[in-house]
Amino acid sequence: QVQLVESGGGSVQPGGSLRLSCAASGSIFRVNFMGWYRQAPGKERELVARISSGGRTTYADSVKGRFTISRDNAKNTVYLQMNSLKPEDTAVYYCNVDVMAPSYIVNKYWGQGTQVTVSS
Repeated sequence: QVQLVESGGGSVQPGGSLRLSCAASGSIFRVNFMGWYRQAPGKERELVARISSGGRTTYADSVKGRFTISRDNAKNTVYLQMNSLKPEDTAVYYCNVDVMAPSYIVNKYWGQGTQVTVSS
């Protein structure tokens, strides 16, 4: 099994910054894609950003230029640096990781979610 532990959410004023972290542990042979999704009340879960094992990144248009995703492969950890936060960024943020087990089977795992609230 694989466990994901998220940290770094909280409340911030518009224009502020937060940094989310998500660490994967357990039965891991290799971690492939790592990413962040978010879900606001009454809305569907959406991709925020993701990063490949080689460092290739993808961002939602709404966060380009404000958010930066990065990863530490040695620690199996993904980060999301969020700057210039807006009220519309308010949501529960979920870490999502594709993990190849020692059996070479790939499974997708979700973190428990961390609340980000942007409000004055």
